[in-house]
Amino acid sequence: MAASEYLTFETMGRRLELDAIRGLMLVWITLTHLPTAASTYINQPFGFVSAAEGFIFLSALFTGRIYSRMAEHDGYRAMTWKLWARTVRLYGYHALLLAFVFLVAVPIAARGNRPGLHNLLDFYFFAGAKRAITEAFLLIYRPPLLDILPMYIIFLAFTSAALLVARKVGWKPILQTAFVVWLFAQFGFRSAEHNFMMRFIPTRIPLNEMGSFDLWAWQFLWIAGIWFGVRWGQGKLPIEAWAKRTVIPAAMIICAGYVLRHEISNGLQLGLAEFLFDKWHLGALRLVNFAAGATLLVYAQSVLKTLAIRPLVIMGQCSLQVFCVHLLFCFAGLTLLGNASMLSGWKQFGLLAVTFSAMLATAKIFSKSEAKQEPQPKVDLPLGPESTGSPAARAAVA
Repeated sequence: MAASEYLTFETMGRRLELDAIRGLMLVWITLTHLPTAASTYINQPFGFVSAAEGFIFLSALFTGRIYSRMAEHDGYRAMTWKLWARTVRLYGYHALLLAFVFLVAVPIAARGNRPGLHNLLDFYFFAGAKRAITEAFLLIYRPPLLDILPMYIIFLAFTSAALLVARKVGWKPILQTAFVVWLFAQFGFRSAEHNFMMRFIPTRIPLNEMGSFDLWAWQFLWIAGIWFGVRWGQGKLPIEAWAKRTVIPAAMIICAGYVLRHEISNGLQLGLAEFLFDKWHLGALRLVNFAAGATLLVYAQSVLKTLAIRPLVIMGQCSLQVFCVHLLFCFAGLTLLGNASMLSGWKQFGLLAVTFSAMLATAKIFSKSEAKQEPQPKVDLPLGPESTGSPAARAAVA
């Protein structure tokens, strides 16, 4: 494989369009979660793929790249400490969100005139404050909207172990194991594991209150993202070559998914095939749809550079802080909603304007500190054959 075909950290520098895509994913997630008319049109508009898949995969991609390189340069012990420090920091963000929910949202929901907010926290009112709060801080109770970040934290906590094991046995057995676990998850492993563990753990939390996402399935997307990130950091990711070879079938898959998705919205029933498209268990055809979308994005990366506008870039660079802030406004939207099925026009506009303003302000506050955490290369050479064409450029990269 020619050196120019590889997508390397050194030749890429900081890919601002990737940060912008992360920022765009946050915009997509926000429009999906807020109780406005936009959520009807923005939820899975490109077939059977949502912003959640992109958010998790890109997070894993950057994690794999950054921390594998850190292990090479500073040692695995230093990498593990840094990774655990980040995990603890993210848990702190989640703890602050839980404090907001239990101290602010719960008293509002308890009044009984906010059914949307009350339904979101119905386990709290069923199980009682002590049990709900304890299990929430233990990441067992994961109510809607507050289940993506715990999944991220749990995956991040095991990432250092995955990198250490890969160092000794390679990535093949890890990827194979992750795939087998994902396969089991397609046939009810989560439910069976929950029933088994409830015999030994002194809690009786319903499975649906432990988050919508099946972690046994979604771990495969995370592990795959970590592997891609490690290969990227090593300069062994011929992703452009892969995209060129598969762009036509990928485009066909995206078109087929788009048509089928809209036929379902018009009443088509999937029947026994529905589990293949399931979001929460990350169905097989959903993975295929995601891979096809990713292929098209890689193939069109020159076009994507136009997305690298500052608001999207800095939101992508501070994605976790911005994600946490958007959740606060989701709860605010449910509070404003009251007993209505939809916010009025001016309330929708006001909620969207305030939410995105707060997200952008958060990104500006945290952008400098986040940028310092990722080491930057000394040179920023363009992609393509010209990046390795001159002896000076090759020497700089070396």
